[in-house]
Amino acid sequence: MLAAPGLERGYWSVLAKSLETDETLYALNTHKLMMPASATKIVTLAAAAERLGWDFRYETEMLGVGRIESDTLHGDLLVVGSGDPGIVDRDGMASRLFDSWAERLKAAGIRTITGRIIGDDNAFDDESVGFGWSWDDLAEGYAASVSALQYNENRIQLTITPGEAVGAPAHVTIAPRGSSLIVANLLTTSTEKTSSIELRRLAGSSRLQLRGSVPLGSEPSLLGASVENPTLFFVAALREALIDHGIDVRGPAVDIDDLSDAPLRRDGFTLATYHSPPLSTLMMAPFKFSLNLHEETLLKTMGAIAGAPTFKGGCAVVRSTLQQWGVPPGEFILVDGSGLSRYNYVTADALVRTLVHVDHDDKLRGPFASSLPIAGRDGTLSARMKGTAAEGNARAKTGAMANVRTLAGYVKTGDGERVVFAIFANNFEPPSDVITRAIDSIVVRLADFRR
Repeated sequence: MLAAPGLERGYWSVLAKSLETDETLYALNTHKLMMPASATKIVTLAAAAERLGWDFRYETEMLGVGRIESDTLHGDLLVVGSGDPGIVDRDGMASRLFDSWAERLKAAGIRTITGRIIGDDNAFDDESVGFGWSWDDLAEGYAASVSALQYNENRIQLTITPGEAVGAPAHVTIAPRGSSLIVANLLTTSTEKTSSIELRRLAGSSRLQLRGSVPLGSEPSLLGASVENPTLFFVAALREALIDHGIDVRGPAVDIDDLSDAPLRRDGFTLATYHSPPLSTLMMAPFKFSLNLHEETLLKTMGAIAGAPTFKGGCAVVRSTLQQWGVPPGEFILVDGSGLSRYNYVTADALVRTLVHVDHDDKLRGPFASSLPIAGRDGTLSARMKGTAAEGNARAKTGAMANVRTLAGYVKTGDGERVVFAIFANNFEPPSDVITRAIDSIVVRLADFRR
């Protein structure tokens, strides 16, 4: 399969082993460092399950700082985050949480807040994007920056519709509100058959530029865009929700890092506390659909538990965990948790060793396996390997970026033998769908294999 015309210029690394006998079924360049893309998430989630535990929950606390007299809080409302990436507006969860907090304030007799709504994100450091993330990715929703206080996965949804005539500006609407982004809409309406839309936002800037065109009469296009300050995004949304519930908030929403007179957490009194679902539930959908923010949050969380709430601190924890599992340190280079950086390198042997360890550990195996996409059924594999022996059988994590495709996970052979595999393709010249079909054909071959 790998000798097929068109594949000769790329670099391949493949390892397939029996989980039952440890026999190597196929090996090619297994100790060569390869760019993993989102297959990096395998080692991040596995290490997080080991170090944090599947029952780990994030805590977000709302405190009052000041005194309550009559129906007024004379002071600030302080929201302290620990990194929860699951407070999202997609299914109304965030709205329900903010609604419940508004009712808690009313139950405490508070109808007016004279001060500010302050977001405390000091559980993590302020380095919000990973080392080596491409500058032209930063505006995209998949490259959302990381904070200890996060709302709606730190991104907005842009709905783009064509103008009324060719050459007219396209229309752009944003949800949810409170992103603080300044949108420069340079999109036009064209006679082209397909949309061509580019998002641009530089690191540290709140100016989001939209360039390109949309076809006249076309259906709306939906795009995700990252916000510049996740902490401010959170407290701005909370402030609007409180006002919508009839609470008079007189101060602005602010990031604690922008204050010279920031209140201290110990000076406040707890008004409400929210605990996330356990890690096993929180990471199920994000892992299946390869959401980057959740893995970067896990990385910083592991670092925070070890006393260094940074990308580097989290990577140190992952490295230590992998070495404890018998993965040699020369088999991987990690700089982020999601694989968005092109400075990550992992060998097929390292991924297979990690997957074998997880499979052999009763406390890790169940939730991890359940979180993997299933071929032809769900997640990033929902449309792949349909109608083959791998459909409904192979469970594997995908990885994709420019000139990189990866797939690693588990599959049962035609005899029912369980096999673990890792497949990398780097630096290839053909269209990516050609590479993806080649990778899938390898997994199908494993699924068809009989002794």
